[in-house]
Amino acid sequence: MEVPADLEKEIDERITHYPVSKRSAVLPVLHALQHHFGYLSNEAVEWTAAKLELQPIKVLEVVTFYPGFRQSAPGKYHIRVCRTLSCAMAGSAELMESLCESAKIDRSSVSHHHPIAVSEDGQFSIEFAECLASCGFGPVCMVNDDFHEKVEDAGALLGKYRD
Repeated sequence: MEVPADLEKEIDERITHYPVSKRSAVLPVLHALQHHFGYLSNEAVEWTAAKLELQPIKVLEVVTFYPGFRQSAPGKYHIRVCRTLSCAMAGSAELMESLCESAKIDRSSVSHHHPIAVSEDGQFSIEFAECLASCGFGPVCMVNDDFHEKVEDAGALLGKYRD
């Protein structure tokens, strides 16, 4: 894994915020790597462990514990559908089904450790997310960093992102 010099400089600066224990910098380092690469590969785990002078298993424990970290590459447009109570009552399960149908995504292999499903063309990926903080306007989803409330037409939503 090739970490660009500017990213490594940013990571080195983040590590300085944790002078007592480098281990405390594991979350900020992983966030920076995921932001740059889109997910955390095994090489990213090993690189982080070496950088912070940790055993790779200690970094992998963090990656597998937090659902915000991805261990596989998402699609070009990553969709997160809120599944907490108010969105569930507003139809988030149905929204998930509609989005998957419109994007041609098969979620049959989704599991706790691999919650993301990707379309065959790599254009879209999808996962359920915990509260997206718009409980009165469900169902809610995000496409990359774009927030969408009261989503009723999955096809129209995805149409905005199709290449």
